[in-house]
Amino acid sequence: MTNRKALLVGASGLVGGFCLQELLKEERYGGVTALVRRPLQVSNPKLRQEVVDFSRPESFARTLEADDVFSCLGTTAAKTASREDYRRIDYGIPFCVARLAVESGAKRFLLVSSAGADARSRLFYSRIKGELDEAVSRLPFQAVHIFRPSFLLGERPESRPAEKLFLRLAALTTLVLHGPLRKYRAIPAASVAKAMVRAALGGGGVAIHEFDAILALGL
Repeated sequence: MTNRKALLVGASGLVGGFCLQELLKEERYGGVTALVRRPLQVSNPKLRQEVVDFSRPESFARTLEADDVFSCLGTTAAKTASREDYRRIDYGIPFCVARLAVESGAKRFLLVSSAGADARSRLFYSRIKGELDEAVSRLPFQAVHIFRPSFLLGERPESRPAEKLFLRLAALTTLVLHGPLRKYRAIPAASVAKAMVRAALGGGGVAIHEFDAILALGL
């Protein structure tokens, strides 16, 4: 299929920004719609930006016509006031977009999750990610690709010195994380983005991609 249409949520984030770049340069995508809270400083004839209020699904329900939906939206506990807010952003918004998109005819859904995601985990963060993974997998898409990176490497505009130090230390984990722990190795956000676009252009079904699979797709 050529001239596909892509929908991107979370384009202002680390993986989302790289994903937008990949989609805009991929010739098989003729149009890219980005749902954003604030306009991006990006100009491209293929790009259409829709400024929406994610707390009001009716504000974006009519903009979800696409073949492939890329969900890179997420937050951190430090940026949310409560667990309820965290769940609303990390689970509520992506699932709402997925549900409305499949109802609008979307065929493929690609989601940035997290290493260790498990709906039965005792850890709140891992449990929310796992619940979302399971929920979107049950929707009637032709393909659902779930990406579970651990620490994401890449320049964050808002990074503080302590966070930059933490990310440098995370990059060194490749020396000690082996076997079943390999999935927790740090990985470039750009590789995750490339892997998402390539997976969208591949086969169907439900697939979960962890460290090695993401690297293989994102080279």
